[in-house]
Amino acid sequence: MSIKRGSEPFQFAVHVVKGRWFSVFASFLIMAGAGATYLFGVYSKQIKSSLGYDQTTLNLLGFFKDLGANVGVLSGLIGEVTPTWFVLLIGSAMNFAGYFMIWLAVTAKIPKPKVWHMCLYICIGANSQNFANTGALVTCVKNFPASRGVMLGLLKGFTGLSGAMFTQIYLAVYGNNSKSMILLIAWLPAALSVIFVYTIRPMKLVRQPNELRVFYHFLYVSIGLAVFLMAMIVLQKQVDFSQAAYAGSVSVVCFFLFVPLGIAIREELILWNLMKQPVDPPTELTVTKLPAQESEVKEEQEKKTKISCFVDVFNKPKRGEDYTILQALLSIDMLILFIATLCGLGSSLTAVDNLGQIGESLGYPTKTISSFVSLVSIWNYFGRVFSGFVSESLLVKWKVPRPLMMTLVLLLSCVGHLLIAFPAPGSVYVASVIIGFSFGAQLPLLFAIISELFGLKYYSTLFNCGQLASPLGSYILNVKVTGMLYDREALKELAKSGMARSSVKELICLGNQCYRLAFSILAAITFFGAVVSLILVVRTREFYNGDIYKKFREEAEDS
Repeated sequence: MSIKRGSEPFQFAVHVVKGRWFSVFASFLIMAGAGATYLFGVYSKQIKSSLGYDQTTLNLLGFFKDLGANVGVLSGLIGEVTPTWFVLLIGSAMNFAGYFMIWLAVTAKIPKPKVWHMCLYICIGANSQNFANTGALVTCVKNFPASRGVMLGLLKGFTGLSGAMFTQIYLAVYGNNSKSMILLIAWLPAALSVIFVYTIRPMKLVRQPNELRVFYHFLYVSIGLAVFLMAMIVLQKQVDFSQAAYAGSVSVVCFFLFVPLGIAIREELILWNLMKQPVDPPTELTVTKLPAQESEVKEEQEKKTKISCFVDVFNKPKRGEDYTILQALLSIDMLILFIATLCGLGSSLTAVDNLGQIGESLGYPTKTISSFVSLVSIWNYFGRVFSGFVSESLLVKWKVPRPLMMTLVLLLSCVGHLLIAFPAPGSVYVASVIIGFSFGAQLPLLFAIISELFGLKYYSTLFNCGQLASPLGSYILNVKVTGMLYDREALKELAKSGMARSSVKELICLGNQCYRLAFSILAAITFFGAVVSLILVVRTREFYNGDIYKKFREEAEDS
């Protein structure tokens, strides 16, 4: 069927929507909605008060939230055998179902659920973000394999900013009603996945010379968004914003979110014009297509899968070579990483999940507590960008081992925990910044170190295994340590007032003593994690002093 030339604008619009750059823009929006787990500190107070939970029960919910968010094996397996749109739709359904059920319970629209029901709901809702990761993040990496590092940083950075963006949106749409925050995170991320479900898919590899420059443009936009959100948090602390003022703030946020669309259209227009030009001589081609690369990779993977991952468990290769799954899991390096992650990320997740109760115990109003969560979200973004770019620069220029950056991040995190254990006026603001930054910096460092030490052959399995230390640490430190110590302090206050536990619906502790012992323990455990990671620095110093990217350059030259 012939298409008239007058329909060229329509053809270009179709070209844009089907293009790789529009897929990147859509992925940014989906990942920006995939950070609902960071908002637990905002709405957890409503769950606790509405359902009459004590702090231990609330922290149990926090553990199942972390468990769902960090166990992504199921989404990965489904993504291996189904198209991207199916993965995104499953994630959308899980997100809406999980958080909508929590909203129904908190607003008493259904009978009070049992605790295990609530744990299931929040685990399902949190696990949906893994489907967003598999659908959007993994697909983008496949579409831009030569820029995967920058792509990962940008996508995870937008996820890091999602908490601050959601806070602005809910204050603009629903006012100061944190129950409605749960409803917002139920429908908005689900809607984003449904809207862009067919635009995100694996595409034919096309290498553009200016590819990296375009990603830097995306980076500048995301930094501008982060700076604006931070400015709004500071301003909203000083000035009492009306709902209309929050709406104005959200308008600016939306502007920043849609600037990448303009960049995507610009790049697709360049490609569109190149397609319309006569074919140039090969020496002048500005776009190099790699049609055979994908099939070669598949053939290589098929050859590798014939080799069992259980062979030579104790005959480990050199660092940087491809380890089998058992070789990596049974290595001392992985054990050290697991312990450091359990201590560091476990403590950071505990702090983030308890921010709402920390603010309440120190007498901060609800709006101020929301600003703590927003600060964690924004500095989580800066931590991710910083740890990726700076550790890479230090490694390339001065051969600084990447695990050393993890040691420094964990030491910084200790300071944040101590500021909560021994609070001064305004110290929780500083603690939110420090904990958010160190929390954001740890995961990119963990993922990078695993890929460097154990190779990329079984990377998808190994980084998920390394990530499992996070919910385990959260359960031990959040439920068994922080929650129980908080409840013990609250019961002491009840006893002083001559009341029994059965006489109050909600167990509340007020005062500096509520989290003093708990966060002193967290600071000590994080310091232990830093010392353990320092052992890995010593063990890998020689490896990082070499050229760890040499074999990748050689493979690129041979291909």
